[in-house]
Amino acid sequence: MTAADIDRVIRANWRVVQPRLIATLSRMLRDVPLAEELTQDALVAALEAWPSMGVPENPGAWLMTTARRRALDHLRRGKMLADKHGMLARDMLQEQATVPDFDAALDDDIGDELLRLIFTACHPILSREARAALALRMICGLTTPEIARAYLVPEATISQRIVRAKRTLSESGLAYETPSGEALSQRLGSVLEVVYLIFNEGYLAARGEEWLRPQLCDEALRMGRVLVALAPEEPEVYGLVALMDLNASRLHARTDANGDPILLMDQDRMLWDRLQIRRGLRALERAGELGGASGFYALQAAIAACHATADVAASTDWRRIAQLYAELARLVRSPVIELNRAVAVGMAEGPQAGLDIVDAIAGEPALTAYHHLPAVRGDLLQKLGRLAEARLAFEAAAQLATNGRERALMQRRAEALRDEPL
Repeated sequence: MTAADIDRVIRANWRVVQPRLIATLSRMLRDVPLAEELTQDALVAALEAWPSMGVPENPGAWLMTTARRRALDHLRRGKMLADKHGMLARDMLQEQATVPDFDAALDDDIGDELLRLIFTACHPILSREARAALALRMICGLTTPEIARAYLVPEATISQRIVRAKRTLSESGLAYETPSGEALSQRLGSVLEVVYLIFNEGYLAARGEEWLRPQLCDEALRMGRVLVALAPEEPEVYGLVALMDLNASRLHARTDANGDPILLMDQDRMLWDRLQIRRGLRALERAGELGGASGFYALQAAIAACHATADVAASTDWRRIAQLYAELARLVRSPVIELNRAVAVGMAEGPQAGLDIVDAIAGEPALTAYHHLPAVRGDLLQKLGRLAEARLAFEAAAQLATNGRERALMQRRAEALRDEPL
């Protein structure tokens, strides 16, 4: 195995286990920023050791063991060792002696640990924007530029938010916990936002050579179900679970055997998970029973339901979808929602109607580096027969795309129009 191969293995394993390491160390240290710092030390240790010793039989367990040792070393060195930290260190040493199987520790109740980590990162002491940025950094392992793209804001802004959030958490001495009662309600909106962003990162990876990160979708869905148990009377929780279930039902149809994307209208609907669709529809119904049919997540779930209940692509109720997007746009002003509405309007009323909406928002600063804008524009132009313009739009989308599979898809669509005169 070459050094490059080992580096890829390390980073691939790191991407999977990083949130679990942070959650475990946060529980040990009661300090989320410090936990993130020490898990980074474990990554550095792997980068230094694995090229000479080879890839361990269980890379995740190796990283967990190394990270826990870093945490224990920190506790031993700490000035507070004589009291609180000393007690914690002895507890952890005892636990290490009685539970030597760190592979099992990786799977031990980790869903609740992740959710507890998110609730800690979403404490009201932090700004709403900082909470989500910090959680995406720790749970999804997204870089500052990737988070900036997700929020359509400058990288410097995200960097400042994360630095301030870590400083605030370190200085505040907040409890590492899942709150209850009023405290839970105060954080619930931000937690739902983070869980949804985690799901989206799994549904459409922001970077790398894979289009999907199914393990993130699974984690988000599991946390969503835990949230239903924690807040059974909150309609938006059901709305989010419905949205995730309905979208996840299409996961197996979204890529071909080579991992390349298959767009919604071209998917084999026999591969859609009917059980998951029924589960999503029940959750959406429950959101409505609780008076939340017009909520942010419930509206998006209703849109997903229109797709999920269409037996064939041609039977999709695009007019209903366009209406739901209009309602969503009235609820939350966002150029991304408006771009999605353009797609629906283009399908319901014709591509020129959709293109008019796209052109109206093309100057939005937030969309400057958003590759979906030229991608949608290219699709609408192609349907209008303006093929040379469509090719240029697909080329622009390919240049902006940060996911390798999406970039390749846009390049293929542009190449298919290569012979069209400008």
